Amino acid sequence: MSNPIAQDAFSTALAIEESGSLSAIQDRVRTFAKPYGFDRFVLFSASATTEELVEHIYWVEGDWFGNGESVDAVTYVRHCPVTRHMLLGGDPFFWSKISAEKGELYQVVRIPRGSGIHGLQIPVFGPQGLEGAISLGGEHIEASAQVRLAMSLVGTAAFFSSRRRLETPADGTIGKLSEREREVLAWTAAGRRQADIAATLGLSERTVENHLRRIRLRLGAATTAQAIRIAIRKGEIEI
Repeated sequence: MSNPIAQDAFSTALAIEESGSLSAIQDRVRTFAKPYGFDRFVLFSASATTEELVEHIYWVEGDWFGNGESVDAVTYVRHCPVTRHMLLGGDPFFWSKISAEKGELYQVVRIPRGSGIHGLQIPVFGPQGLEGAISLGGEHIEASAQVRLAMSLVGTAAFFSSRRRLETPADGTIGKLSEREREVLAWTAAGRRQADIAATLGLSERTVENHLRRIRLRLGAATTAQAIRIAIRKGEIEI
């Protein structure tokens, strides 16, 4: 591997995999991204099956909106509509935020140019399709193909490593679902409604919901979609 950017990206991704904390992962991403002009970061889980798209933000840093406003899943999607472009393609893409007569305008671009905030959005895919993304921004970013590919490797490693640390409970309860809980979660993963699952398994809808609540707690997941991803990753259920 003779390309220095590729070598640095691989070394950084490997260091991220071996990092013992979220702060260590963040430090690695900052250090790699800074020479290319990135000083704003958002790392989040996502799902194409949810209306909001963004599920949970793992890490946000920098003044994304230029006014010091805090960022959560709702404000991020509202202020950054290009995020939904992930559903149309799947490849990392550059974007620009420029001033227009009617306010700020976000555009997906091939090469960012001019003044304003520019960035790179890197979608991350897994067994459940779209699973998350990292978005990086700055006023003067390098937008070469080499940087795009290198940041994609680093960003993907950062997402999966961060998710393992944030979604895995400390008490080691992952992988201990009951047989009934596996059935309920497997049917949910297959797209069945709670009412249908209840009828199939001879349960009440309230019981199905209680099973899903316990599953989320047992797997350390904030949402059922996250619980499904964790269960698949750990071999608890198959799709």
